[in-house]
Amino acid sequence: MTFAQKKYQNGFSVVEVMIAMLLSMALAGGIISVFVNNSYSFKQDENIGRMQDNARFALREIAFDISMAGHYSDLHIPDSVSYDGDLAIATPCGPAGQDNWIYRTTEAGNSLSIMAIDNATNAAASAAHSCFDGGEILDGTDVVAIKRVAGAETTPSANGAYLRTNGTVGVLFSGIEPTASPLPPFDPPFADWAFRPSIYYIRQFADTPGDDIPTLCRKALSGAGPSMTTECLATGIENLQIEYGIDTSQDGHPNVYLTNPTLTQMQDVVAARIFLIARTTDIDTRYVNNKTYSISNAPDVIPGDSFHRRVFSTSVSIQNIRTMKMMGF
Repeated sequence: MTFAQKKYQNGFSVVEVMIAMLLSMALAGGIISVFVNNSYSFKQDENIGRMQDNARFALREIAFDISMAGHYSDLHIPDSVSYDGDLAIATPCGPAGQDNWIYRTTEAGNSLSIMAIDNATNAAASAAHSCFDGGEILDGTDVVAIKRVAGAETTPSANGAYLRTNGTVGVLFSGIEPTASPLPPFDPPFADWAFRPSIYYIRQFADTPGDDIPTLCRKALSGAGPSMTTECLATGIENLQIEYGIDTSQDGHPNVYLTNPTLTQMQDVVAARIFLIARTTDIDTRYVNNKTYSISNAPDVIPGDSFHRRVFSTSVSIQNIRTMKMMGF
């Protein structure tokens, strides 16, 4: 074996080992950096994607309900609907002293198919709807109450409330059959429809008070009795604003949009513009949100926090009321 061959078998020098270690560390650092950044990007994309999905679902739900306001099967005049006397024990969810408000389709000559509270406070919401808990509402957001029936006939069960109508008159009742006066005279044939009143609002929390996750919820009529229960639809919805299109010319088309219409003006509402501000439920530690958010008549907001936000909006036609206006009712 030659001297050169022996020298080759002595291994790496200290300098070579150090260079190899430095290169390995640099490569490992690069891999870790890529992994951390990819993980961060994935979490933020997931967070923003979830926010967008929640907002689209929330907007779709409230838009559909508003578009169906005043739908009482083939009845055109809300005055032709009465309610079964047995419903007097049900939770009214209306202003103090107004028994069975949730079943009233008219009051003092005004339709109660859609009602609004603009930029509500907890005090205003509780005064208008007794089924709200104190401190539940996120102040400064809109509340909208909608009364309608489902879009298809059904068979009554022990739970829920129903409208029975023969196309001329109707009665709201719970259970299988209407049982008590006042009952309208019914000439068959008639059909039954599920009664679906709901009140949409922004709650201050998602699961427990103090978690500070704004959530779109609604009070809905359900269960034995029935009674108004809370159904939460989408987390991260921190503002709801609605503008109501009023038909002043009685041709079925909106002439002006109002943010705070009176009950009398609501008799002529035929359309609505709905705005939501949605935010992520988790913060982005690398982000500060200094954007300005402006929707409808709500005050401009510059959050200055680490949540991503988006504004979502849509316009809907309130089909039943608009049709009544075009027909001259």
